[in-house]
Amino acid sequence: MPARKMRVEVYDETGNRYTVTFEGRVTRDKALRLLDLVELLGGMPGSGSGWPQQGPELSKVDKAQLIVEKHFPLVWFSSKDVQSVYEQEFKEPIRLSTISTYLSRMADRGILDRSGPLNQRRYRLITDVTRLAKLSH
Repeated sequence: MPARKMRVEVYDETGNRYTVTFEGRVTRDKALRLLDLVELLGGMPGSGSGWPQQGPELSKVDKAQLIVEKHFPLVWFSSKDVQSVYEQEFKEPIRLSTISTYLSRMADRGILDRSGPLNQRRYRLITDVTRLAKLSH
């Protein structure tokens, strides 16, 4: 099996960039450990709502993308999953049709992979790991 590579880049609230690269046999457990490390470095929000309160207000589409990156980095998810987490994290309602539109646009831009018929649509964040998995099939 060829060596796999996973790279995670995150920015903290002061604009510092952290780049963590993992090369070798990438498993779900190792990827989750890598994301835990990133969180420890302060590159990902942790407790409470955890979203930075300073700086300009994020748009709804930016908030939806942050939800996907934070809560669904390696798994398939639905629009309803994102809507539920969005409302919990940001304490504001958002229509399911709005989330569906944002996810569809992210898929069109190559950020997300999508699968299934329209009424059962599932999405997954495209990462180096998912790209490699697609190429190997």
